[in-house]
Amino acid sequence: MGTTNGRTTQSAASRFRQLLREPGIIMAPGAYDCLTAKIIQQAGFPAVYMTGAGTSVAQLGYPDLALATMTEMVSNAANIAEAVDVPVIADADTGYGGVLNVQRTVRQYQRAGVAAIHIEDQEFPKRCGHLDDKRVVSQSDMVRKIRAAVDARTDPDFTIIVRTDALAVTDWDDTMQRCQAYVEAGADMLFVEALRTSEQAERAARSFDVPLLYNFVETGKSPLLPAAELEKLGFKLVIFPVSALLTVCRSILGLMRELKETGTTAHLLDGMVSLEQCFETVGLTGMLATDAGYSVVDTDAEGRGMEVKGMVDV
Repeated sequence: MGTTNGRTTQSAASRFRQLLREPGIIMAPGAYDCLTAKIIQQAGFPAVYMTGAGTSVAQLGYPDLALATMTEMVSNAANIAEAVDVPVIADADTGYGGVLNVQRTVRQYQRAGVAAIHIEDQEFPKRCGHLDDKRVVSQSDMVRKIRAAVDARTDPDFTIIVRTDALAVTDWDDTMQRCQAYVEAGADMLFVEALRTSEQAERAARSFDVPLLYNFVETGKSPLLPAAELEKLGFKLVIFPVSALLTVCRSILGLMRELKETGTTAHLLDGMVSLEQCFETVGLTGMLATDAGYSVVDTDAEGRGMEVKGMVDV
């Protein structure tokens, strides 16, 4: 199997499927931009989750209320997928419309280079799964969307994760019935949003033959169960969609208060990386080495060879 620029030629979707076949739970922290994605990869995680809430907040300045369009979400997903070598799982909200919209959404995310998406059964406009007053579409409408999504993919390894928000809207029995119908329609993985207890989590994870995803949302509605415990309960994938976003938001709020009050950040240097470390996080040394590798030999007016190297402003 060959490589291109250090990246395997095997598709991201195939690499994610391989992770699903391997033992152990997959931990995928949430990235809202390329910097957070690169940090997640460098920390050693096997996959990155592109958070829809984080994309809306950090890229657009909106809360997670379905204000991010499919084009904006796919654009962020494409940038993140290009920035890292590990598979990217992306939020695709409700699929952005009816069955034809869902099919276009699947094709666009595939072209963006992501390995998997999740679509959900909320009505549009949707809202964050850990907010109140959600509404869900009928089971039959969601089944049509899932079938359309499965038919639209051109790479059979592209993973379609189906999320249900019914638990907070209807009841447990309806949620389980929906999950079974979604599996029969072709869902590769299930995502039961806003599970309230570890007992509910275990019941859900043990009820179906397909893998299950757990959504670890700090200050959300679900218990904050460690990955090792989730694995014992039967989950295959756990995402941490807003861990980085919430931490960064608090850090920057504190930084700006200090700067406003003191007029300087000199006393805060211990809490910062250096400018060079920041650049190294996104590949400074490797890029400079690549640039140096394209040195050419030019000829001066008297025919003498002169080495000309590319210049990079840092």
